[in-house]
Amino acid sequence: MLPGDGVGPELMHAVKEVFKAASVPVVFDEHHLSEVQNMASEEKLDQVVDSMKESKVALIGKIHTPMEYKGELASYDMRLRRKLDLFANVVHVKSLPGYKTRHNNLDLVIIREQTEGEYSSLEHESAKGVIECLKIITRAKSQRIAKFAFDYATKKGRSKVTAVHKANIMKLGDGLFLQCCEEVAELYPKIKFDTMIIDNCCMQLVQNPYQFDVLVMPNLYGNIIDNLAAGLVGGAGVVPGESYSAEYAVFEMVRSRGCLEAAVLYQRPALSGGGGLTRRSFPLASLEFHSNLIADAVKKVIKVGKVRTRDLGGYSTTSDFVKSVIDNLHPHYGA
Repeated sequence: MLPGDGVGPELMHAVKEVFKAASVPVVFDEHHLSEVQNMASEEKLDQVVDSMKESKVALIGKIHTPMEYKGELASYDMRLRRKLDLFANVVHVKSLPGYKTRHNNLDLVIIREQTEGEYSSLEHESAKGVIECLKIITRAKSQRIAKFAFDYATKKGRSKVTAVHKANIMKLGDGLFLQCCEEVAELYPKIKFDTMIIDNCCMQLVQNPYQFDVLVMPNLYGNIIDNLAAGLVGGAGVVPGESYSAEYAVFEMVRSRGCLEAAVLYQRPALSGGGGLTRRSFPLASLEFHSNLIADAVKKVIKVGKVRTRDLGGYSTTSDFVKSVIDNLHPHYGA
């Protein structure tokens, strides 16, 4: 667990409270990594990576990235992704039962490659007042994220994958990404495949988001699109954020459902099974039981609508929300 900055520590405390109330058999190995609280160093980053290599799963709060350039372009958040090769970011955008927005009954998934593209941290001042920023697109990583998207669609029973790009302008870079998606699509004949230019995709998401199922795209586009899509179902605080490598799973508070829906996500063993937020192994059935217990409690609180935080139009505090969830776990807990 990395509490991070801003509201991160408060939300992490809320998660621990709910886990305790639900008797979840998980032990957190907590680390503090922050560029703005003087708690960032290569040594601390290595400690986090070592812990991840052992547990396979992490819960991360928002690690603030300063705007100022201080000799290192890559943030600690980005360096952690690189060290763990967290190439796939998955954002599941789904309407909350009981919370009405302009669009309801939405259910789409945004998958982006997050180890290259515009976030390669390759920029320099080639001449006074002239900055060159390199966008890197490789065949290997484009094929990998495309395969991840089609595998995800297959496993989750989804019917369509849309590749989002700007190949009409960036003919080589985005052209390669699009070509890789088309090649991988041929290996999955049961999954419908189409393509869409990024600017049109933004408009279509606002006008008719129901046409989308799974979207796959390069780094920067995904970062923008998943926040746009989050706004369709209530905002950045109600959409889970997940990152995967071949071995590790990381769940981020930056787009997680408040402080608790994300708690449901961490219950799942990392990828191949057997992993968890603990140095010990617990039966999968136990984790699934606690996952469903917490998920049902969170959904019930939101659906009833009596306790809502300000981001959902209410006046309740995080503590109020946590207490309500715990009451729905065990009606007499804390009485």
